[in-house]
Amino acid sequence: MLEAAGLGKHVTAATEELDILADVSFRLPAGASLAIVGASGSGKSTLLSLLAGLDVPSRGTVRLAGTSLGELDEDGRARLRGRVSGFVFQAFHLLPELTALENVMLPLELAGRADAATVAGEWLARVGLAARREHTPRTLSGGEQQRVALARAFAPGPQLLFADEPTGSLDTHTGEHVADLLFELNASSGTTLVLVTHDEKLAARCGARLRLAGGRVIEQVNA
Repeated sequence: MLEAAGLGKHVTAATEELDILADVSFRLPAGASLAIVGASGSGKSTLLSLLAGLDVPSRGTVRLAGTSLGELDEDGRARLRGRVSGFVFQAFHLLPELTALENVMLPLELAGRADAATVAGEWLARVGLAARREHTPRTLSGGEQQRVALARAFAPGPQLLFADEPTGSLDTHTGEHVADLLFELNASSGTTLVLVTHDEKLAARCGARLRLAGGRVIEQVNA
C-alpha cells in the first residue's frame, strides 16, 4: 500500500545546507499500521508530508497504492490523495460554520456522492455522535470534535489514513478513547494507518514503527 525507498529531503536555509530527512526506506502492506515517532524536529512531519504527496523529496521515491508519486504533477498527486487517502490532524480542522453532519458530508459531496447525508449520519453514529449531528464545532468538546474528524476521514472509505498527532491536543482519558476508536475503525475498515505521534503507548499499538532522530531512522520495526 505504501513504500518509501531512499527517501530524503534537502533544504537550503540562509547559507546553510540541511538534510532534514535522509535515507528512509520501508514497505507497509494494506491494512497494516505504522507509527512514526521521534522528538520535535526529528523529521516526522516532513516524512508524513512526503509520504502523502504534500511535498516532493529531494531524492528517493514514494509509491502510494501502487503509483509512484514522482511520476505525477501536483494536480495528479492531489487527485490520488483524494481517491485513496484520508487525513486526521491534531487541530481537527473542522469548518466552524458547518454542523458535525455537514463537516462529515463535505468530502463525500466533493466526490459527488448522492448518499452523502446518509453515509455521514451512519459514520457519526459509529463514533457515538448521532445525537450531536446538528451541533457546530464550537458547541462540541475537543474529544467530540476529534471524533467528528475521524468520521469525516473514514466516511469516504480511504485505503490509507494519515494521522498527525491525533490525540496531541486531548487530555489523557479522552486521548485514549479517541485512540481506541481510531484503531477500531482501522481494523473494521481494513484501512492502512500511518500515525505520527509523541505518545509511546499509542505508537506501541501499531504493527510497525519508525523512530527518527535528526532526520534519520534510528529504530525500525516492520509490519
